[in-house]
Amino acid sequence: MSEEGFENDESDYQTLPRARVNQRQRGLGWFLFGGWKVLCGSCCDCLAHICRRKKELKARTVWLGCPEKCEEKFPKNTIKNQKYNIVTFVPGVLYQQFKFFLNLYFLVVACSQFVPSLKIGYLYTYWAPLAFVLAVTVVREAVDEVRRFQRDKEMNSQLYSKLTVYKNEKLYTEHNQNVPLFFSSFFFAGACFIRTDQLDGETDWKLKVAVGCTQRLPADLFSISAYVYAQRPQLDIHSFEGNFTREDADPQIHESLSIENTLWASTVVASGTVIGVVIYTGKETRSVLNTSYAKNKVGLLDLELNRLTKALFLAQVVLSVVMVALQGFVGPWFRNLFRFVVLFSYIIPISLRVNLDMGKSAYGWMIMKDENIPGTVVRTSTIPEELGRLVYLLTDKTGTLTQNEMIFKRLHLGTVSYGTDTMDEIQSHIVQSYAQSQSSGPKVRKSVSSRIHEAVKAIALCHNVTPVYESHTSVNGETETAEADQDFSDDNRTYQASSPDEVALVRWTESVGLTLVNRDLTSLQLKTPSGQILSFYILQIFPFTSESKRMGIIVREESTGDITFYMKGADVAMASIVQYNDWLEEECGNMAREGLRTLVVAKKSLSEEQYQDFENRYNQAKLSIHDRTLKVAAVVESLEREMELLCLTGVEDQLQADVRPTLELLRNAGIKIWMLTGDKLETATCIAKSSHLVSRNQDIHVFRPVSNRGEAHLELNAFRRKHDCALVISGDSLEVCLRYYEHEFVELACQCPAVVCCRCSPTQKAQIVRLLQQHTANRTCAIGDGGNDVSMIQAADCGIGIEGKEGKQASLAADFSITQFKHIGRLLMVHGRNSYKRSAALGQFVMHRGMIISTMQAVFSSIFFFASVPLYQGFLMVGYATIYTMFPVFSLVLDQDVKPEMALLYPELYKDLTKGRSLSFKTFLIWVLISVYQGGILMYGALVLFESEFVHVVAISFTALILTELLMVALTIRTWHWLMVVAEFFSFGCYLASLAFLNEYFDLSFITTWPFLWKVSAITLVSCLPLYIIKYLKRKFSPPSYSKLSS
Repeated sequence: MSEEGFENDESDYQTLPRARVNQRQRGLGWFLFGGWKVLCGSCCDCLAHICRRKKELKARTVWLGCPEKCEEKFPKNTIKNQKYNIVTFVPGVLYQQFKFFLNLYFLVVACSQFVPSLKIGYLYTYWAPLAFVLAVTVVREAVDEVRRFQRDKEMNSQLYSKLTVYKNEKLYTEHNQNVPLFFSSFFFAGACFIRTDQLDGETDWKLKVAVGCTQRLPADLFSISAYVYAQRPQLDIHSFEGNFTREDADPQIHESLSIENTLWASTVVASGTVIGVVIYTGKETRSVLNTSYAKNKVGLLDLELNRLTKALFLAQVVLSVVMVALQGFVGPWFRNLFRFVVLFSYIIPISLRVNLDMGKSAYGWMIMKDENIPGTVVRTSTIPEELGRLVYLLTDKTGTLTQNEMIFKRLHLGTVSYGTDTMDEIQSHIVQSYAQSQSSGPKVRKSVSSRIHEAVKAIALCHNVTPVYESHTSVNGETETAEADQDFSDDNRTYQASSPDEVALVRWTESVGLTLVNRDLTSLQLKTPSGQILSFYILQIFPFTSESKRMGIIVREESTGDITFYMKGADVAMASIVQYNDWLEEECGNMAREGLRTLVVAKKSLSEEQYQDFENRYNQAKLSIHDRTLKVAAVVESLEREMELLCLTGVEDQLQADVRPTLELLRNAGIKIWMLTGDKLETATCIAKSSHLVSRNQDIHVFRPVSNRGEAHLELNAFRRKHDCALVISGDSLEVCLRYYEHEFVELACQCPAVVCCRCSPTQKAQIVRLLQQHTANRTCAIGDGGNDVSMIQAADCGIGIEGKEGKQASLAADFSITQFKHIGRLLMVHGRNSYKRSAALGQFVMHRGMIISTMQAVFSSIFFFASVPLYQGFLMVGYATIYTMFPVFSLVLDQDVKPEMALLYPELYKDLTKGRSLSFKTFLIWVLISVYQGGILMYGALVLFESEFVHVVAISFTALILTELLMVALTIRTWHWLMVVAEFFSFGCYLASLAFLNEYFDLSFITTWPFLWKVSAITLVSCLPLYIIKYLKRKFSPPSYSKLSS
C-alpha cells in the first residue's frame, strides 16, 4: 500500500474513508441484475421493522412492596433464538425460498401452464417437483425451529426463588446460580463475588457490595417503603446510574447506585446468596441489548449456483430467440418464444434445490454421527458447505482456547529457579525455615531457605484472596450458619478472588506449607507447616489497576510488630521500582516465551515512624477535593522506591486439549486466526504466545492507545512499517481507528499472520466480523462459548458454539455446536471439505442432467422445422429426474477424494477450496460442453442409426440417455461406496421394470430386438468413451493434488 494512504495533510482528515466513498451507480442494469432483489429485501425489512417496532426505552422507578405504584409493563424474561413465530413461519420460509432466482423462475414457469396457449405438458410435471421442493424446505425449517423452541424452553424453565409475584419482584439467587436478569442487590453478608465471563469475557471475579442501608434489614423486606430509580436500558456493561430511596426513615435515606451495586443478566453468583430487586428483564437486559438478531444465513455455494442458474436462463432465452428467429418470426412469434422458454425450462433443473437440500441434511447427519467428534450438533442445516470455504476464524479466548484454570509453574529467585518437578524442595525449605525460626530465630545471613521463606511469605500475604468455608445443610434443608458448626478443615476451604491468578498463587503457597486460613477487612491469618497460626494486621491495601499494573499491601505482624510493604505486579511496572539486578528482564522474557503470566514480587520494611508519616500524608491526600487521584498516587509512589526484589513467579492458564496442534493445522490450511477477547491486554498476549497463535520467532506489535484522529494516524504509520508481525490492539483504540481509517486499518490488519483484539465488547466483536466480510469478501467463522460471543457467532458466515462449563448460550445460538475446540479441525478439514466438494459435484451434475436433455430437445426441434413440440412428455420427464437417475446422482454425497486421515495430515488440501475451483465458471463451461456433446451425439446418433425406424426415436434416445447418465455418475465418482453400486443397479432395474408399463411411449416388441440393443449401446459408448479417455489422460499427465496423495 502506498504511503499516500496515511501520510496526508490535515485537510484529508475531513474526507470520508475510501470504503464509504465508492458508491455503485444505480441504473436499469443494476435493477435487472440483482437490484430488484435488493429493493424487495429492503421493503420486507421495512415492513418487518414496522411490525416489530421497538418500544422506547425509558428510565424507571421500581417500588419495594408497593406493586400498585408500578404501572409500567416490563418485557418477559425469556431467551429466544427462533427465527420465526407461528404467524411469520410460512411467509418467512417462502420468502427465503423465492428470493432465489431458481425457485422464482420455476414458480413462474409452473403458473404459465395454466394458460392454454402456453401449455406444453401435464401440470403435474411442473407443479409436483416444485411442491416437493417447497415441502422438503418447509419440513426442514420446521424441524430446526422446533429444536430451537425446545432448547429455549429448557433454558427458560430454570427455577429461581421469587419473593413476590408482582412486577417489582425480588429474586433469591444462591451460590453458583446463573443470574437470569438484571437486578440491584441486597446481600446477606454485605458483599459477594460474581463471575462475568459469559457477559464480557473477563475471568476475574467481581466484588459487588450491597446498598449501605439495606445490609441490616429485617427478615421481611416488604415491611419497608422504598424505591429504586434506574437509568434507561443501554448497551454499556461497565456503568450504571441509579438511586435508592427509603421513605419510611426519618429523615429519608438517599443512596446512589453504581456498577458496584448491580448484577447483570448472564453473570453467575460465585459465592454466597443474593436478594435483589429486578430492574431490567428480557430484551432490556444488557446481554440481550448487546446481542444481534439471528439472521438467515445463505452459503456461498448457493449464491454461486444462483449466479450459474441466471447464466443458464440467459442461455435459455438466447436459444429460444434463435429458434424463433430461424422460424422467421412468423405468426404469433411472441407466444412461440414463451413456449420455447418453457420447453427448454429443463435446462435449469428444479431438482437442483431438492438434491442440494437433501445433501445438506445428509452432511449434517454425517457430522453428528462422527465418533471422532462426539457431541457435535448441527443446528443450521443449510450451510454445511461453508465449513469448507473459510478464510478467517475469529475465536474467543476464555473457555474457548483456555480452560480458565491457572496453575503455578515457576518460581525464580535470581540465582535458582524452581519448576513443577522441584516444588518438593521448596516445601522442605519452608518446613526447615519455620522449624529454625521457632528454635533459634531467623539467621542474619540470607541462605536459600530464608530467601525462599521470604518469597513464599510475600506471595501468601500480597493478594486480595479470601478463604471461604461452605456451610453444612441440615436434615430439614436449612443452612446452618452457627459458627460453632462451621467446618474449617482444609477439605472444606475454597478461595475467592477477583483474579484466578491470585487464587493460583495462594493455592500454591498452601501446597508448599503456608496456608491462608482466614481473612477479613482488617486482618489475615496464615498456618505454618507445624500448624502454628501467624496473624497479620492489614494496614493498607493498594488494589491492582490497569494503569498501575501492580498491587500492594502493608501488614503488621502481630507477634513481632514488624511493618512490611509487599508489592507485586507486571515486570514493566516493577522494573523501575526494585533495586538494581541483572536477571529480571531476561527471565521475564524467557517465561513469556513459554506462555507464562509473570509477576514480580518485592518488599520493603518500614519503621513505625516511616509508616506513621506515610499514613498521615496518605489520609490527607484522600481528603483532597482537587486532583485527589494524582495526590494519592504520588504518596504511594513515595514508598515504591528501592524495594527488595524477592522473586519472579510464572503462572500458566491451562489451554484446552490440543489447542496448539489445532491452531497449527488451521494455519497450514490457509485460515487466518483472529482472537477477540474482553480480557486484559497482558493476559491476551500471554495466551496468544502459549497457544502458539503467535509463533515464538514472530514479532508482536502492540498498538498503543489512541484517542483521536491524529494519534491514530501516527500509530497506523508506525504499524505500516512493520512486516510479518502479529497485531495486538485494544477495543478503544480499534474503535478510534475504525471511525477515521476503517479501510486502511482493515487492509493492514488482514496482512498480519495473527491479530489479537483485547477488551472487546460483544458489539465490537460482531462489528469486526462484519468488517472482514465487507472489506475482504471472504468467508468468516466465529467460535466462542459465552453469552458475550453470541453477536459474533450470529454475524459470521458460519458460527460455531462450544458447550462450556458456563452455559449453553453460545451453543444454542450457533450454527454448529461442538464440545471441544480441537474438534474444529476435523469439522473443517474433513466434513467441511467433503461437504463443499460433494455439493459442487452434485450441483454441476444435476445441471448437466438438465442441459443434456435440453440439448436433445433443441436438436429435435431444429430437425422438425423448429416446432415447439416436446420430445419427452408426462411420466418420462418426471421419471428421468426421479427414480431413473435420482439415486445414483444423489449417491455423490458419499463420494470422497481422500480419506479423512489424509485430509487431516495434509491440511494444505483445504487451501485450494477457498479459491472456489471446484465450482467456477470454468468447471461450469466444461460441463456445458460435455452436455452439448453428449446431447448432440445421443440425438443425432438415434436419427442416423435408426433412420428406418424413426417412429421409435423416443424409446431409442431415452434409453441411451438413461444409460449415459448412469455411466457419467460412475465417471464422476472418485471413491466407490457400496451404496453407490446399489443405487446404480437399482435405478437401472427400475427403468427396465417400468418398460412393461410404458406402452404409451415404448413398443416392447421393438426394444427387445438385438439391433436395438447393440445400436443403443453404440450410441452410449460414443457419448461416454471419449470422456473416460480424457479423464484417464488428465489423471496420468496432470493429476490433481489429492490423487497424488491417494496414490
